[in-house]
Amino acid sequence: MAKAATRKSTSSKRRSGSSKARASSQRGPIAVAGSILVVAAILVTFLLVKLNTSNSSPLTGERSVPTSVLNAIENVPSNALDSVGYNSSVIPPLVSLSGQTPLTASGKPEILYIGAEFCPFCAAERWPTIVALSKFGHFSNLHLMTSSSTDVAPNTPTFSFYKSTYSSPYISFEPVEWSTNKSTSSPNNFNGYSILQPPTKSQLALFDKYDTSPYTTQSGSIPFIDFGNKFLQIGASYQPQILDNESWATIAGSLSLPQSQTAQAIDATANLETAGICIMTKNKPANVCSNPVISKIETVLGS
Repeated sequence: MAKAATRKSTSSKRRSGSSKARASSQRGPIAVAGSILVVAAILVTFLLVKLNTSNSSPLTGERSVPTSVLNAIENVPSNALDSVGYNSSVIPPLVSLSGQTPLTASGKPEILYIGAEFCPFCAAERWPTIVALSKFGHFSNLHLMTSSSTDVAPNTPTFSFYKSTYSSPYISFEPVEWSTNKSTSSPNNFNGYSILQPPTKSQLALFDKYDTSPYTTQSGSIPFIDFGNKFLQIGASYQPQILDNESWATIAGSLSLPQSQTAQAIDATANLETAGICIMTKNKPANVCSNPVISKIETVLGS
């Protein structure tokens, strides 16, 4: 199982988390020519800076997800997912909860996600979570983003759930992106990163209740996903380094290639989360939950 980011220090009123191991004018033809050269040099410099920035600097959720990428993630072919299947010795099962008050919203089972934009482990886990949730509903207003440039697996390509919306007739999805991927010197920070979306009091209560022993060996870890108070996913299911130096389009396209390392990690985790959600929804919709691969994983989870 991949490592997770953990809260480890205090800042302002809230503990923080960490995934770190942490011009004058001239006249005349010569002057004009010189001015043209200067302008050209400035333009070239600007283009180089822009290219280097777009390729290497962390994004902050400002770029919308291209339709082709979103379609590839929301519509991973069933034969690819079935071919990958699920192996509990490679991807650990979800943590089962028993006897807990169901977590619901608007009369539907609720999935609570708590992560942060800087966190590479959150970056990795968003991919399969989007694949799985897309079986039950639809995302809008997702944005491209990378994890911190100074953490482990720097600049991991991912998405931000901040200000996104998810609609489903079966489940409710409540995402929390606790901080940005931009460092700050402000005392009000989350592991040195600017606060973005602090959990509500009730969300923090669930986080503090379940993100600790005996459910995890790393208390306060992110990503933290509570599947209706029935299952927990704490930390990433696979190492974010698998996504190193890959573009969003390449990763999304690889999900249809069962033999690729990317599909083996993301598709398998998506299958696991899909099975967990099917248990929550009492196997609705049938076209998703009656899949033999999903049904088999449900038995692993103890449905």
